[in-house]
Amino acid sequence: MADIKTKQPDLTGQREARARAIAAAGGIEEALASGALPRRIDATLSEIIVLGLLRQQVRVFFTVFGHGSTEVGEVLRVYQRAGLVRVCGIRSEIEGSHAAAAMRWVTGERAAVVTSIGPGALQALAASIAPASDGIGVWYLFGDETTEDEGPNMQQIPKHEQHPFLRLCAAMGEAYVLHTPLAVSTALRRGMTAVNHPHRAGPFYLLMPMNTQPARLAGFNLDELPDGRVPRMGAAADDGAYEQAADLLLSARRVVVKVGGGSRGAGPELLQLLDLVDGVVVTNPIVSGVVPYAHFRNMSVGGSKGSLCGNYAMENADLLVAVGMRFVCQSDCSRTGFPNVEHVVNINTDEAAATHYNRTIALLGDAAPTLRHLNAVLKQRGGKIGATPSPWLVDCTRQRQAWQDFKAARFNSPTLYDEAWGGEVLTQPAAIKIATDWARARDAVCFFDAGDVQANGFQIVEDDRLGRTFTETGASYMGFAASALLATAAAERPFYAVAFSGDGSFTMSPQVLIDGVQHGARGCILLLDNRRMGAISGLQQAQYGTDFATSDAVRVDYLAWAGAIKGVQAIDGGRSPDALVAALDRAGSYDGLSLVHVPVYYGPNELGGMGVFGRWNVGNWCEEAQALRHEIGL
Repeated sequence: MADIKTKQPDLTGQREARARAIAAAGGIEEALASGALPRRIDATLSEIIVLGLLRQQVRVFFTVFGHGSTEVGEVLRVYQRAGLVRVCGIRSEIEGSHAAAAMRWVTGERAAVVTSIGPGALQALAASIAPASDGIGVWYLFGDETTEDEGPNMQQIPKHEQHPFLRLCAAMGEAYVLHTPLAVSTALRRGMTAVNHPHRAGPFYLLMPMNTQPARLAGFNLDELPDGRVPRMGAAADDGAYEQAADLLLSARRVVVKVGGGSRGAGPELLQLLDLVDGVVVTNPIVSGVVPYAHFRNMSVGGSKGSLCGNYAMENADLLVAVGMRFVCQSDCSRTGFPNVEHVVNINTDEAAATHYNRTIALLGDAAPTLRHLNAVLKQRGGKIGATPSPWLVDCTRQRQAWQDFKAARFNSPTLYDEAWGGEVLTQPAAIKIATDWARARDAVCFFDAGDVQANGFQIVEDDRLGRTFTETGASYMGFAASALLATAAAERPFYAVAFSGDGSFTMSPQVLIDGVQHGARGCILLLDNRRMGAISGLQQAQYGTDFATSDAVRVDYLAWAGAIKGVQAIDGGRSPDALVAALDRAGSYDGLSLVHVPVYYGPNELGGMGVFGRWNVGNWCEEAQALRHEIGL
C-alpha cells in the first residue's frame, strides 16, 4: 500500500512566517496593529483556532495527541517553536484537565486541554466536572468524527447519529462542533463567554472534526476573532429589596453569613457587613481566607463535615445571608443546615441559586457591589453594633474557643499506635497542621485532594487570605492535587505547591511523577498513607458499623516507586513531627518534584481525625435528613 500523504501549498512556511511576525511584534494585537500580520490570511481551520485562542490569552496547552488531533498539533508545534505557546505533552487527559484548572485557579492564566477522539476526550470530559463544579474556565479541544459520514470513524461513539460527542459535552457545559469551518468565530466567541464568565465560569468543549481541522479558509478576516473580554454584572437592582433586607437584618437577633465561591472578591465588604448586622460568618472550603481565619467573627467551615462553631452558627441563626453560594449538599447539610432561620437574604448572580430557599429576598447581582449598596443602607440606618458583645456573639465565641480546644487536643497528640503499621505513626490532623504551617511560612500553595485528607484539611487550615489553600470540593475528584502540581511548571507566574494526597487519590493519577519532571514542576506530593479510602471507611462505619471494600492488604513502597523516576526526590516523612518537618525542608530546598511518604493513623481513636458534626442525605441517614428538611420547610 502506498504511503498516505497530503500535498498542500507550503503551509508550514506560511505558518512559520506568521508565528515569527507575531513574536517579533510582541503579540497578536501588536502584529495586527503594525500590519506585520495581515488582517486577511489564508490558513487552515486549526491555525485559525490557535490564533483565536492566542487572542484570548490562551498560551498553555496540555496535550495528549492522537490521530484525532494531528493537524492542530502541527500548528502548535510551529507556534511553540516561535515562543508563542507552551505545549506540555502529558500521559493522561485527566491530569491535563486538573493542571489546566489549577493554573487558572491559582494564577488566573488560561489554558487548553487537547485530546484525540474517543477515549481521550471522554477522560478529559470526566475530569472537567472539577472546573465545572468549582467555576473555573478551561478550554477543551477534542478531536471528533468527520462530517461527511463516510462510515464509522475509529473511536467515535458507535451510533448512527450525528456528533453524539456534542450531546455528551453539552450535558456537562457549553459545547460547539466545528462542522462548518467558517463558524469558527462563533465557536470562539461562545467559548470566550463560557471560560471567561466573570461569575460562573466553566469548561468549554470545542469539537474539531478530523476532516475540517485541515480545511483551508481563504482570506479569513482575523477581525472576526473575539478578544476574550466579558463584562461583569453590577450591583443588584434596587426595587426596594435593599430596604426590605435591611429591615430584616436589623430586626434579626442571630445573623449568620454563609459564603461560597461567588464571594471571592468581596472580603472587605463582608467584614463591614458582619459589623453592621452583628453577624458571624461561616465559610465554604473553596473560599478559605476570604475572611481571615483569625477574625473573631469567623466561625470557620460549616456543613456535614463542618466545625463545632460553624455548625453551631448555622443551627441557631434566625437569619441567613447567603453570598455566592451553590448550596451543595455537604455545605448546608442537605438543606437542613439552617433549621431556625426565618428569613434569607441571598446575593447571587444566578437566579436559581438566588432563590434556592423559601422566604428569600433575592439580590441578583455581583457580590462586592451589591454588598457595598446594602452596607450603605445599613450604615445610614445606624447598624446594630452596641458597646458590649451581643449574646449571639458571646455564644458563637464560646463555640469558637471550644473548636480551637478541640483542634489543639489533636495537635497535642500527634502520634497514635496503628495496627496496620505496627507502631506509632502521625495522625492526619497533626500531619496536615505541620505541613500547612510549613507551607504558610514559605508562601507555598496548598492543593488538597479528595477524601479524608481533604475533609480534615479544610477543618484545620487557618488561612489569613485567599490563595493559600485550593480545595477541590466541587467534584472531590480523586487525583486532583497531585496533577495540579503540573501547573507550577506551565504557569508564567512561578509558584511552589504542596499536594496533600491520600494513598487512594495518588494512585488514581500518579502520572505527574513523570510529566512533572519532564516539564519542570516545582512542588511536593505529601502522601498521607492510611492504606485505605479513609473517608468512605469512616462513613461506612458511622452508618453501618463496619467498613467494606475500601481497604486492602497490599503493601506499596511509594518511595521506591517515586525513586524509580529520575528527577523525583523520594523522601521518607517519618513517624514524628520533627521527622516530617525535616522531610518538608528537604523537599522545599529541592529544585524539582518531591514525594514525601508519611504513614498515618486510621482507627477508632477520636484523636485520629477531626470528626463529623452535621447531617447528610446519604445512606441510612436519608430518611431522617429528608424528614427534617420537610419539617423545616425552608
